[in-house]
Amino acid sequence: MNFQMRKQIILQTLEQKDSADVKELAGLLHTSEITVRRDLALLAEKGLLVRTHGGAVRPGLAKDPVSFINKAAVNQAQKEYICQLALREINEGDTIFMDCGSTTFLLCPLIRHLSIRVVTNSLPVVNALLDCDVTINMAGGEIDSKRQAAHGLMAVEHIHRYKADLALLGVDGISLANGLSANSETEAEMTVAMAANARRAILLCDSSKLEKDKYFRFAPLSQFDSILTDQKITPALLALYRQAGVNIYNV
Repeated sequence: MNFQMRKQIILQTLEQKDSADVKELAGLLHTSEITVRRDLALLAEKGLLVRTHGGAVRPGLAKDPVSFINKAAVNQAQKEYICQLALREINEGDTIFMDCGSTTFLLCPLIRHLSIRVVTNSLPVVNALLDCDVTINMAGGEIDSKRQAAHGLMAVEHIHRYKADLALLGVDGISLANGLSANSETEAEMTVAMAANARRAILLCDSSKLEKDKYFRFAPLSQFDSILTDQKITPALLALYRQAGVNIYNV
């Protein structure tokens, strides 16, 4: 069955039932769950559905089709690969800062069984880690409905009250010339606060964000211990970062 036929069945299913999970769609389409996830990501990018953790819903059911949960579907395979790398950095008993990035959100299913503490400003991360072995500490403050996260002075002050073994952080753009950049000042100040109060700060950054400069430049690469990225980074770019003294890993 080709993509166009699978697309029609997926959209018909969502029209009839409002939502569907990956396993259910794989059975309907007689294909693998990996293929279904790839199809859902493509359809989400076109605004034809909204990705959820484990499936999809009709766009009309979501407040904003281009919302946080949909953002997580963009380059999802690369982000999930990065999360596997990040998992190796986590030890039982750790206290971890996790920001509101879409990549850090995809780490949640991989850590639910660990006896760790997560300090976060992200509502989706909190929801994903409820009723599991992880202890959750939620930063308070003004809620950004688009990013589904707490930001502002109170949220930053909350982070400064704690020390973490590890900070796992997303970023909108990274370049050797300009360091880290963001689409929002509020997100940038949370990234800086978490990095400053963690023993190690690691950036989870899919390769599409490398050598990209966004609206607000906010920190040098030297403030972070390492970058985890995916296997789509070119060997030349990987070598360039390493020559500049950046600890960057894709395996």
